[in-house]
Amino acid sequence: MAQNPLQRLHAFGQSVWLDFLSRWLIHSGQLQRLIDEDGLCGLTSNPAIFEKAFSSSDDYDAEIGELARKGLTAKEIYETLAVGDVRQACDVLRPVHDRTQGRDGFVSLEVSPHLARDAAGTVGEALRLSAAVDRANLLVKVPGTQEGLEAIHQLLGLGIGVNVTLLFGLPRYRQVAETYLAVLEERQRAGQRVDGVASVASFFLSRMDVLLDPQLERIAEGGGSKADLARSLVGKVAVANAKAAYAIFQELFGGERFRRLGGHGARPQRLLWASTSTKNPHYRDVMYVEPLIGPETINTMPQETLDVYRDHGDPASRLEQDLAESQQLLQRLSELGIGVDQVARQLEEEGLEKFNAPFDKLLDALEAKRAAALQAESANR
Repeated sequence: MAQNPLQRLHAFGQSVWLDFLSRWLIHSGQLQRLIDEDGLCGLTSNPAIFEKAFSSSDDYDAEIGELARKGLTAKEIYETLAVGDVRQACDVLRPVHDRTQGRDGFVSLEVSPHLARDAAGTVGEALRLSAAVDRANLLVKVPGTQEGLEAIHQLLGLGIGVNVTLLFGLPRYRQVAETYLAVLEERQRAGQRVDGVASVASFFLSRMDVLLDPQLERIAEGGGSKADLARSLVGKVAVANAKAAYAIFQELFGGERFRRLGGHGARPQRLLWASTSTKNPHYRDVMYVEPLIGPETINTMPQETLDVYRDHGDPASRLEQDLAESQQLLQRLSELGIGVDQVARQLEEEGLEKFNAPFDKLLDALEAKRAAALQAESANR
């Protein structure tokens, strides 16, 4: 039987993950179907995804009421529900994890985004969530902030799998990859195993174009000597930035430093392409998938992007094409007065807020349901 475009991505070294999780996805059998029919190899989640899952159905209402009557707070209810869904998803994906010898089959659960600037708090919550899920194929999501780097170092050193999220800039990505390598070297010197350390680095795509395209279009509309350059860069910066990140990946994980670790069973920290849905309706709906297909990568797609790629994706190894041109494109932004590193820092700050807002909204919604359940119980006495 001919493989569909999603299945064919594996031939080019790329794993397909789903950027969504809900109880319905698991209990309906849809997750298993995606594994069987599309070659799905993992799941990512975040507070916004859980907020959507909790608010868009009544699947959780009975359990929310039960937990409220036990005296749990809104945050405790959230963690109980999220841990339960993640644990079940881990169980469904465990055969993938086993079949790939620990390379794939992971499910990600994020620490509270409010801890992004708190290394000690992040480590504490990550350890608690990891113990609660208690599955070998869990990755704890930790934002790749400066403080997050310290937490990531500690967690990987303890053998906790980490999905480093919210990466936009090349300097920060290099720090993340070098942190991973340093941890492996430290474990090896201490006589600890390196073959079971699991981590991915989630590099975000579409948000960069969403931020920069309006700036480039204004420069282009203003005319003058910079108009043509600005016009030529519209819709191209995010992919160029990702390709430049992959060049760093090749440098660090293709060199002698990692080869020594690989000889002891260490795996590279794969780049995971995130935020891959197309936000601009004038762009191709697979524009953050097609150019970034290549070895040792992951693309985590929301359901809509997964569906359109299954329908009309055209898999081919394109990631290593035009790497030098991508780096040159980023350098040319400076001619327009735009510093890509500064843009990345802005996106990191905005990204933290975009994680905080749905997390707070989620807790507010759970608090309302908790209060309603307690009120109903009181009325029935």
